[in-house]
Amino acid sequence: MTTVDRERSIARVAADVQELTGSAYTSTPEAIRRYAYTDVYTNTLDYFATQFEELGHDVSYDPVGTLVARNRPAGTKVFGVGSHCDSNRNGGPYDGTLGVVVALEVCRLDAEHGTNLPLQAISFLEEEGSGFGQMLLGSRIMVQRVGEADLKEHFRSLDDGRSFWEHAEDAGYDPADWRESIHVLDDLIGWIETHIEQARVLQDTDNRLGVVNAIAGYVHGDITVNGRTDHAGATPMSFRQDAAVVAGMCITELERLATEAGHGTVGTVGEISLSPGIINVVPGEARLSLDVRGPEDAAFRSVVDAISAYAEEAARARGLTASYAMRQTLPATPMDTAIVAELETAAASSGAPFRTMLSGAAHDTMCVASRVPSAMVFVPCRDGISHAPDEEADPADGALAAEVIFNAIQQLV
Repeated sequence: MTTVDRERSIARVAADVQELTGSAYTSTPEAIRRYAYTDVYTNTLDYFATQFEELGHDVSYDPVGTLVARNRPAGTKVFGVGSHCDSNRNGGPYDGTLGVVVALEVCRLDAEHGTNLPLQAISFLEEEGSGFGQMLLGSRIMVQRVGEADLKEHFRSLDDGRSFWEHAEDAGYDPADWRESIHVLDDLIGWIETHIEQARVLQDTDNRLGVVNAIAGYVHGDITVNGRTDHAGATPMSFRQDAAVVAGMCITELERLATEAGHGTVGTVGEISLSPGIINVVPGEARLSLDVRGPEDAAFRSVVDAISAYAEEAARARGLTASYAMRQTLPATPMDTAIVAELETAAASSGAPFRTMLSGAAHDTMCVASRVPSAMVFVPCRDGISHAPDEEADPADGALAAEVIFNAIQQLV
């Protein structure tokens, strides 16, 4: 294993993260807010592009704007590292961005130690879905998990309602060639993404790294309940067809179903909307979101089937109707055993405490893994906080991740 100057590496990681909290890289000072095709997002890509170019890497972009930096010509086999640098709508400085910073640090370590590893760094477009409401959009485009009609019509900006296609063209990209994005993965012999954990497992078990051996699959969808709008004071309880009541029943039933399913299954209602949304009016319509995840497809998908059937039956029993519509789904994704094993070996050699673990959150690696042997490394985040301005991670843990990945790749190429 190569011995690295950890203090030097920590300083570089910390400086990168701190720089990208500046006003050029976020649209507001109180949180990190940068979404696909905005000026601050472009500035962030430019920052990384400059850093990679200083290392002698060639920088390019796929037809929709995913950044690619590599130290070998096209057609040469390379090992991939990276993540994303867009943010949640109320984000912090580490989610996604730290993964690209760690990828950059791996490339710096390679240059510093003269190991001449064949490397390709990627910063995927629009992982968070904050610009167009679609998680993992850049990586899903890359592996052809969207359709052209989605890009032209269905995926629209949350801010101005214009299509993804229009925004991509205005930003100077060529969305008409979106199917060519897949060739970014052609030369990869492996892929490792670093990310903050977004939970408290590493912190609470006193581990500095997590080697991810599987990523939970998920279903995102909506249940809509339709009843009757009535006056809240004049309508007796026995006369009501209150959509909010059925929505509430569904929330508690989802908790029961997810718990009963086991196998790491979780279920969440994160959005609720009532119509007309007036204090003195019985809601005639309710919409609640579903986020159901787990490492075993059969278990978490059975929860979605069961809650949609329950909603219809609970509504029918009260004289209402309910329907379910899926937004998006991805299967559970096992990581490559050979890459996981090398990461475990490198982590053990570092002397730092680590554990092998599941990712409950979705990541671009879920898409990459459909074509390339893949794995992930987690670093702790304070109290599990992510997608919030007070998100915090230790740059020393990011530097440790870079060291471990750097040493693992030396055994994998």
